[in-house]
Amino acid sequence: MTVTVRTLRTEDQAGVEAFARIRHIALPFLLFTPDSVAYDIAHAHPGARFRALIAEEDGEVLGTAQTGVVHDSPEPGQGYVNVYVHPERTRRGAGSLLVSAAEQHLASAGVTKSFSWVLDAPDNRAFAERHGYRSSRNAHFLRLDLANGKLPPLQDPPPGVEIRPASDYDADPRPLFDLDAEASSDEPSDVDYEFTDYEAWLRQTWQHPLFSPELTSVAVVDGRPAAFSAARTDGATRYGTVMTGTARDFRGRGLAKLAKNDSLHRARAAGYTEALTGNDAGNGPMIAINNWFGYEICATEVRYVRELA
Repeated sequence: MTVTVRTLRTEDQAGVEAFARIRHIALPFLLFTPDSVAYDIAHAHPGARFRALIAEEDGEVLGTAQTGVVHDSPEPGQGYVNVYVHPERTRRGAGSLLVSAAEQHLASAGVTKSFSWVLDAPDNRAFAERHGYRSSRNAHFLRLDLANGKLPPLQDPPPGVEIRPASDYDADPRPLFDLDAEASSDEPSDVDYEFTDYEAWLRQTWQHPLFSPELTSVAVVDGRPAAFSAARTDGATRYGTVMTGTARDFRGRGLAKLAKNDSLHRARAAGYTEALTGNDAGNGPMIAINNWFGYEICATEVRYVRELA
């Protein structure tokens, strides 16, 4: 049998479903659905040169990759490739073919430095290093049992503060974009971003099929959004916090914790039984908040980088 790699198209429903299924098996700590996979392909920023790739053998999808250009960084020539192969279909060459196809695509787009996230397991790390990647920072996936675990009780916000769902901003989400942009710019990262494209944020965040404005909670101080906890769901049982942050002027007041606690309680009341999130290993304040809620680390990933030219 010969393994081949091709670009995934939105009209390929079977391929989209296989992509989502393999990602769920290989990376159960992140939310993927067929709708979200198709949406990401169809609504990627043109400058990202985004591609979803699948590796097949005799009609069976063995592995997946996402690759593209970091178009919103002031430093040109940066890209990424993230490869995940079905755990029962490894050692057939699918991963190497996906890396090769992705790097060819990146090189054709002028990328000279490729970043990749790799699950922290000996075989995965050895695979990355065989392909010329070197490790840098770590991040953790965390899980909280919403069905059987205990959440901290809801607290009354301090005077001048109210907790509102993001759906209150349906008519004009621009204030939430401004807050997200400021908070995200201070997140630990090995890539600098210029978070200025409101229309792109609307497509990739606000209108994303996994995003839940009803479960996203915002701490508002004197009418201004000051902190938030952004939620995604799979529409079934799994809920994920994809970003929790506070505007610089309001840090140190516990507002992010208030917002996240409100969001978690909303999620549990809506019937979600599993809460997922991620943490950069160097983000001490967010690690402390997640520890307070009772999240437990369920996996670690390592950021790898390779110079393509």
